[in-house]
Amino acid sequence: MSSAGAFFRLVRAGWIMTREGVVAALPGDQLSGLPRTAWRMARLLTKRRARRKERSQRLSDAMARLGPSYVKLGQFLATRPDVVGNDIALDLARLQDKMPTFPEEQARAAIEASLGRTIEDLYVRFGGPVAAASIAQVHEAETETDGVRRKVAVKVIRPGVRRLFFRDLESYFVAARLQERYIRASRRLRPVEVTKTLEQTTKIEMDLRLEAAALSELGENTRDDPGFRVPAVDWERTGRDVLTLEWIDGVKMNDVEGLRRAGHDLDAIAAVLIQSFLRHTLRDGFFHADMHPGNLFVEADGTIVAVDLGIAGRLGKKERRFLAEILYGFITRDYMRVAEVHFEAGYVPREQNVASFAQAIRAIGEPIHGQPAETISMAKLLTLLFEVTELFDMATRPELVLLQKTMVVVEGVARTLNPAFNMWKTSEPVVGDWIRANLGPRGMLADARDGFDAFLSLARQAPDLADRAERLSREIDAMAEHGLRFDAETAQAIGKAEARHTRWGRIALWVIAATLVWIAWKIA
Repeated sequence: MSSAGAFFRLVRAGWIMTREGVVAALPGDQLSGLPRTAWRMARLLTKRRARRKERSQRLSDAMARLGPSYVKLGQFLATRPDVVGNDIALDLARLQDKMPTFPEEQARAAIEASLGRTIEDLYVRFGGPVAAASIAQVHEAETETDGVRRKVAVKVIRPGVRRLFFRDLESYFVAARLQERYIRASRRLRPVEVTKTLEQTTKIEMDLRLEAAALSELGENTRDDPGFRVPAVDWERTGRDVLTLEWIDGVKMNDVEGLRRAGHDLDAIAAVLIQSFLRHTLRDGFFHADMHPGNLFVEADGTIVAVDLGIAGRLGKKERRFLAEILYGFITRDYMRVAEVHFEAGYVPREQNVASFAQAIRAIGEPIHGQPAETISMAKLLTLLFEVTELFDMATRPELVLLQKTMVVVEGVARTLNPAFNMWKTSEPVVGDWIRANLGPRGMLADARDGFDAFLSLARQAPDLADRAERLSREIDAMAEHGLRFDAETAQAIGKAEARHTRWGRIALWVIAATLVWIAWKIA
């Protein structure tokens, strides 16, 4: 798709957002200059019926008009409160991912094309769609193996959704580049990198084999965990465009009254949910990152089953230690240690002052001490922490932001089951065990073992490293003698890129100017 097409598609999206009242609903009172003028103009252009709606409903209406790829964009931005702010992220999290179903014939054709077998060969019964979302829809079906029938859920990719998404993706990149170029304050958030992350995560989500692999990995990690599991994957009937899973019979966790009628212990369910999430995060470094109540079922025996693993998060050992030391530091009121952990991890630039940062951390930690534990939100604590780190130029860490967002959702589900739920007391067994195992003597021995393994690996690579160093030395000497040269093709590419960048910046300014003139004429 051409850059011109992407730009005008972006303009169309902006117009729909304006008319549906999304722009006017954004907090613009603190803006100044041209942005404040544009915000005021957007309020004038908002449809009268849209002004009476809540902001979340305005967002939902606009995304629905723009299509599945914008619904997916909204869901992705809901995982990035660092980019859109906490309030907007919560509104986006409420987006109803309910799209019109597509014909059963198209689903059958997609399955047969993906698996190379007929529907009759794959399933003894294949029913119509029972749910439809932006990327896929789900059908109820049955399989038969060795005379045993099993009820399954069959997830099928929406026809043409990949083409639609990647067509719109180019306009997202145009918006991100314009934002980085003209809004200096947004550069810390790395809009282009955020868009690349969206591209990568959606590519993964649109290949159902990868979701199946994630379910399989989480299933292995949690095989012996009490009260939590994920559905089993039918690999024989799974491909790029189709995912077949065991059918889950249970009560959705957003049906609190249904859970009560079924006789479930809501406190016990909340405890299992929180402890399971922390185990996945700290022990495994791999967690379900879309654990809203619609994706959680409770079976008759009280086991929680998590479905729809299109979005997953990973944390390395360093990030897990970072998280555990922060939580431990707040509990013990060792704010200097919390600050030092940020610097040791390289999250806060070295030129910042550790003592000043510790002072800012104290401003978060002190108000929570003395409060009843059930009123202290772990998710809120992390949210405040990330807000403070902005003051000290801490670069965005997508994996930590995704963790924080998921923790907000999981904690919200637990408090829905029991508003007085004590997060800290419930979390202590999991967090405490991990800290003792990884930050105490056992952790020191494990670190020493890892360091020795790394040293051995480095020793094995020594000859290759010496050869590379020698080649690099010769190349540096050549550059010092002859200078750094570009070939003609490279120089031409640089010139074209710069010209295109400048041209689209100029067009953007002309479109803004023309819009303001038109608005002024309409008002007059």
